Amino acid sequence: MQATTLYNENHRWVMFGRDPGKPEKIIDTNQFLITSGEQSILLDPGGIELFAPMLAATLKYVPIDNITHLFASHQDPDIISSLGLWDQVLPNAKLHCPWLWEGFVRHFGMNNIEYAPIRDQGETIRIGNIDLQLIPAHYLHSSGNFNVYDPVAKILFSGDIGAALEAPDAPFEIENFNDQIDKMQLFHQRWMPSNRAKQDWIRRVRKLDIEIMVPQHGRIFRGENVGKFLDWFEALEVGVAVQ
Repeated sequence: MQATTLYNENHRWVMFGRDPGKPEKIIDTNQFLITSGEQSILLDPGGIELFAPMLAATLKYVPIDNITHLFASHQDPDIISSLGLWDQVLPNAKLHCPWLWEGFVRHFGMNNIEYAPIRDQGETIRIGNIDLQLIPAHYLHSSGNFNVYDPVAKILFSGDIGAALEAPDAPFEIENFNDQIDKMQLFHQRWMPSNRAKQDWIRRVRKLDIEIMVPQHGRIFRGENVGKFLDWFEALEVGVAVQ
């Protein structure tokens, strides 16, 4: 499991991914750790197959008792099917997840961790000394779906928005935006069902001051590439990939 630090001033963001040991047919995913003081949150901590390398990678940055929160943007197995294993090692943690999915997510195993339902309108959660905004991203692609925005680091975790299906040895960051389009287009047109929801998300996100956008699959958008993605996505017709 590879790791790269995205921000490290008064708190820290670390991105994990590109695991060369993962089974070949499992989709590549990005996981994120935000640490402030003695509290940390894992964003979309991954599927059950990635639990062991993800736990080992995380413990290089924080002691296990400092992992106090988990966040699941939605219910997909590549995001949260490792929950039953995290539940055994983090018995006092809290899972922030859309209210809509509690009855589904509990199928992954959840006897100890507290389920903290996120209301449809979104909310703000405090981790250590920072406030993180949970931004609605419903129907992009899941019907109950959220992003995470850090106004201090100016980082948006965008979940499946901005995602691309990459090779395990792909770089972490986009170098040329136009070269990335072919990797993103089919994914967004097939997985994102609603143009109306897409435009609502675009309006919300354009109000935010974003220096880095990080999806759950694919590469980091930094600087002008954030705006290039928003312009491209705004013009893209979605929900049309099936002929």
